[in-house]
Amino acid sequence: MKMKRFGAALLAGAMMMTGLAGCGSSGSSDNGSAPSTSKNKVSLWATGSDNVREVYEALIEDFNKNSEYAGKYEVELNFMLNGTGTQTLTDMLAAASKAGQTNTDYDLVDLGGDDLSKVVSQIGEEAFVKLDDSKIPNAEGIDAESSVAADYVQPYRGTTVVLAYDSEKVANPPKTWDELVDWMKANPGRFAYNTPGTGGAGDSFARTSVYNFMDEEAITSDDAKWEENWDDGFKYLADLHQYMYTSGGSIVYPNKNQGTLDLLNQGEIDMCPNWADMVLSQRAEGTLKDTIKITQLDPALTGSFQSLAIPTFGSNEEGAYAFINYMLSESAQEILVKQMAAIPLIDTSKIDMTGFEDVENLDVSSFRIMSIGDLSTDFNERWDNEIGTLG
Repeated sequence: MKMKRFGAALLAGAMMMTGLAGCGSSGSSDNGSAPSTSKNKVSLWATGSDNVREVYEALIEDFNKNSEYAGKYEVELNFMLNGTGTQTLTDMLAAASKAGQTNTDYDLVDLGGDDLSKVVSQIGEEAFVKLDDSKIPNAEGIDAESSVAADYVQPYRGTTVVLAYDSEKVANPPKTWDELVDWMKANPGRFAYNTPGTGGAGDSFARTSVYNFMDEEAITSDDAKWEENWDDGFKYLADLHQYMYTSGGSIVYPNKNQGTLDLLNQGEIDMCPNWADMVLSQRAEGTLKDTIKITQLDPALTGSFQSLAIPTFGSNEEGAYAFINYMLSESAQEILVKQMAAIPLIDTSKIDMTGFEDVENLDVSSFRIMSIGDLSTDFNERWDNEIGTLG
């Protein structure tokens, strides 16, 4: 099966480093991290959940040992686990760029969704290398394109939030938002979404609920003017509050994507929003009941592309290009599917999708990509103040 066309926009451990990555043109930095003296070394920076770290470790091992580039380049991973530390990868990139640093070990960075929008708004797309298609031959025929800095980033996988539900309890899952609300009213306490800010699934549910009342262009804009249009959506979320999961007599919004998925797996709830790749990978591992299924609403919950970009202040542009090209190879795309149920961007007839037919059958043409940059901070603060404090 050939993947349907992805439209629109794109969507990022313990910090595995000795200090911050930025380095001055002298080859060293106040932050202590200097670029490698080896010409074949490629420093890759990424952020996300632990499953992202694990799949990157598998990909890098395959690249370093088995790919056409083995022996010519060696990639090293610098990974930052979501929710740890006070400085984000976007902060670090912005600081390095604004300080005029050059020849740093930011050779290649993984960015998606809000992170990409944030860093571009801070330092501009020109802080990244404008990509030369001739150096990424595996990108030929791939339709996925970012709506932010499209000429400067290369998408390599897709992901989206879906409704996860227990098929033993829910025979006919909702197909529209109106049907979902009707189901909530008929089944109070059997639905949950995690606190926005603790995981992308809860972010997606809350934001989609609000942005469904707004112009479609707002969903990929970080213009502060859109905050004036949030009122109807927040009223909608307040109205839904009474139907949420209850524990100990109180309505509870779980922490993190895993929090809602655990409740679903334990039978405490029957439905929740969650990342498609998270649900399907855990089901394949046997840690999630095989009765847990996924479906998509209309209008769809939001997702993102994850993309790779080459900062102009890195030190190994050619090695970075080599890894980008590898990530669009059949080998890398199959690793992404098998290890994290990522949505591949190449023709799926070229890779083994056994056990991941749910991924293959997702209607990616209907995915909605949200990228609101720094507005996400204001959004989460408003949710905490107006929804999280409801009795």
